[in-house]
Amino acid sequence: MGGSCAQRRGAGRLQVLFPFLLPLFHRAFCEPIRYSIPEELAKGSVVGNLAKDLGLSVLEVSSRKLRVSAEKLLFSIDAESGDLLVKDRIDREQICKERRRCELQLEAVVENPLNIFHIIVNVEDTNDHAPQFDKKDIHLEIVESVSAGARISLDPATDPDINTNSIKDYQISPNPYFKLMVRVNSDGGKYPELSLEKPLDREEQRSHRLILTALDGGDPPRSATVRIEIVVKDTNDNPPVFSKEEYRVTVSENLPPGSSVLQVTATDKDEGVNAEINYYFRSTAQSTRHMFSLDEKTGIIKNNQSLDFEDMERYTMEVEAKDGGGLFTHCKVIIEILDENDNSPEIIITSLSDEILEDSGPGMVVALFKTRDADFGGNGEVICNLERDVPFKIYSSSNNYYKLVTDGALDRERTPEYNVTITAFDRGKPPLSSSTTITLSITDVNDNAPIFQQSAYLVHVPENNPPGASIAQVSASDPDLGPNGHVSYSIVASDLEPRALSSYVSVSAQSGVVFAQRAFDHEQLRAFELTLQARDQGSPALSANVSLRVLVGDRNDNAPRVLYPALGPDGSALFDTVPRAAQPGYLVTKVVAVDADSGHNAWLSYHVLQASEPGLFSLGLRTGEVRTARALGDRDAARQRLVVAVRDGGQPPLSATATLLLVFADSLQEVLPDLGDLPAPSDPQAELQFYLVVALALISVLFLLAVILAVALRLRRSSNPTTWGCFHPGLCSKSGPVVPPNYSDGTLPYSYNLCVAHTGKTEFNFLKCSEPLHSTQDILCSDSSGALIPLQNGNDLTPHPETLTPQAPPNTDWRFSQAQRPGTSGSQNGDETGTWPNNQFDTEMLQAMILASASEAADGSSTLGGGAGTMGLSARYGPQFTLQHVPDYRQNVYIPGSNATLTNAAGKRDGKAPAGGNGNKKKSGKKEKK
Repeated sequence: MGGSCAQRRGAGRLQVLFPFLLPLFHRAFCEPIRYSIPEELAKGSVVGNLAKDLGLSVLEVSSRKLRVSAEKLLFSIDAESGDLLVKDRIDREQICKERRRCELQLEAVVENPLNIFHIIVNVEDTNDHAPQFDKKDIHLEIVESVSAGARISLDPATDPDINTNSIKDYQISPNPYFKLMVRVNSDGGKYPELSLEKPLDREEQRSHRLILTALDGGDPPRSATVRIEIVVKDTNDNPPVFSKEEYRVTVSENLPPGSSVLQVTATDKDEGVNAEINYYFRSTAQSTRHMFSLDEKTGIIKNNQSLDFEDMERYTMEVEAKDGGGLFTHCKVIIEILDENDNSPEIIITSLSDEILEDSGPGMVVALFKTRDADFGGNGEVICNLERDVPFKIYSSSNNYYKLVTDGALDRERTPEYNVTITAFDRGKPPLSSSTTITLSITDVNDNAPIFQQSAYLVHVPENNPPGASIAQVSASDPDLGPNGHVSYSIVASDLEPRALSSYVSVSAQSGVVFAQRAFDHEQLRAFELTLQARDQGSPALSANVSLRVLVGDRNDNAPRVLYPALGPDGSALFDTVPRAAQPGYLVTKVVAVDADSGHNAWLSYHVLQASEPGLFSLGLRTGEVRTARALGDRDAARQRLVVAVRDGGQPPLSATATLLLVFADSLQEVLPDLGDLPAPSDPQAELQFYLVVALALISVLFLLAVILAVALRLRRSSNPTTWGCFHPGLCSKSGPVVPPNYSDGTLPYSYNLCVAHTGKTEFNFLKCSEPLHSTQDILCSDSSGALIPLQNGNDLTPHPETLTPQAPPNTDWRFSQAQRPGTSGSQNGDETGTWPNNQFDTEMLQAMILASASEAADGSSTLGGGAGTMGLSARYGPQFTLQHVPDYRQNVYIPGSNATLTNAAGKRDGKAPAGGNGNKKKSGKKEKK
């Protein structure tokens, strides 16, 4: 593997000098020792025998310390054999890189003498490396529009080996579009290239995948492969294409705004920008553009507003799809709206009657209306009806036209107007409805007469009312309207005199208030009745009448008036005689008083104000009877004076006084001489008593004369000779008749006519007056029949039965029982109070009727104007009404100059019941006797 310098030069002549000159001249005269070894030689492999090549023996190797030196010690010397050994891995590609010659410079050093030898080790290449590509994958982009024959350079593979071990060839997988071309450079490098055999179509094949293989020249050859992906780059050579040429969709009109209606889709075989498609409306109405919106990127069509089938049944639009390269295409979109029952029927009033008379008959047209429903088909068919309980109904006159007519009686007063609700239903599912209410006002007709609030009016008006004051108000209502219901009031009838009516009352035509035109007087006018009329202003006018009864209530405006004892002509008090032997309880006299008032205001009570001897006489509280309380004593004066006060029951009470002069004597003749012989009284009280007695006598005479005159006139008229017996010369008193005062302006407007005859028993006849007497009229009685009541008188008179009609004792059945007598009627002792009737008006009328009927009793068994005990009152108050219900006013009638009253005073005084008396009267007699 190598050689030395000694082999080229001879050592003949210079053998002696060679050992000494060799170290000095060896570097200059010897070339380096060369060795050649393959790379990647194993460690310890022998490169060559360096000792032999240097001419050294084996012993000299160690003795002269043969060794090698280098920058990187890759070799070593075997000391035993002198061989140059491989010490470390020798990689030609790593050591020499890409140099074609790879030589390693070494220096061999020997000592004794020191000498240096150059060694060059040539590392030969071996095929220890395969070709290698820089990338595992090669990505190429080729525009599809490149024409055939175009070449595309590929990155070559690299191989660290050289010469024949380097890359020798390239191969490519079969492909119809590409062919491999290898280009050789001037330096011998080989570069692969792809040649396009035919045009590419990205839409047909978007990419091509090839495998490129690089082969070296080693034996065996080594190779490397790389994947080549050729992406065909798009060009805008294809326009967009819609999936359909015409899109048709049906949507409900209830689709909410913003909902997706449909989506148009277009495809483009291109890619990238050329395949980016935008959508636009083309040749579309502006209203459609407002209704719908088109998403440019997605092609989704949405509704911007609510759809309404009634406004538009179909929408037609044209949509354009355009790619990024400017190519476009069109399609047609038809959106049909599906009708839903979303419209309620509509009611339109076309005509409405202004005047509907309440007397209109059934079938009168009051309104015309029509219906309308914008929906289609069954959703637009309408049915109308009315609410219940209205007097109207609907007739269908034509398609969707209706008439509203009356279907019953109308009454404005009951229902002045009707709110008629018309409801319309369609036939949709579910059905929709709507309603409208019309107000029908009923025009009034004067078909109702005024109606008073009460069937009759009763008004209590106290007397002495102020003139012009309102005493009552009647009210009538008329349910009619306007003038038909305007009521005016008037007085159409009365029980008053027509000429005097206006002076009593008047009525307000507007308000119905009744006014008193004057002050009423209960004593003159107890009650009156009016007939009021309420009249409306209709045509013809209707009216209604009502009765108004006015009861004039009594007020205590009249003081009691004393009838007996009366004053004499000179104003002096008269006197009464009392038998000296009068026992206790003897009826001396009776104070008779009347009160023009009525009721409680006329309920009189009697009180002793002054008495000469307080304990000698007693006074009945209600009867006014003066009786002896004890027998006359020796020390008692023969003349007594009593002052009696008469009070009524009003509030405040009114009163009057009466002075009684009582003389204890057995006869009048006994009294008169005593009175004439008496000296003038020393005190004024005695003179007053004297004047009273004289006046009483004069009044009695006048009273008798008046009675006689009345009886004479009555007998002359009747021409009955038997009735003249009263005027027989032997029977009539010589003294003139005395006419009592006429009290005709109070509650007892009647006169008392007496006829006195001097017979064996003095009697008087209580005559009935035919009518109330006025103060200006003479006393004239229409009937002389009556009950004769015996008088206690001592005169001996001869009876004449042929001229006087004998009278039976009065029947006591007509009187009240003792328990039923109130006030002035009772004669019981003790508490002389009673119960007054509740209704003062009936009581007052009963008073007048009792006094007027008192003379109707002819005998003890006769009745007083009616059935037993009725006094003629059953005809007015019914058969069940008897005199037990009213007080006996006849006890207030006292005969002057006598101790007798209208009742059987003698029987009462003696404690005997009259003949024919009842059980109650007997009890009364017992009490009186006690």
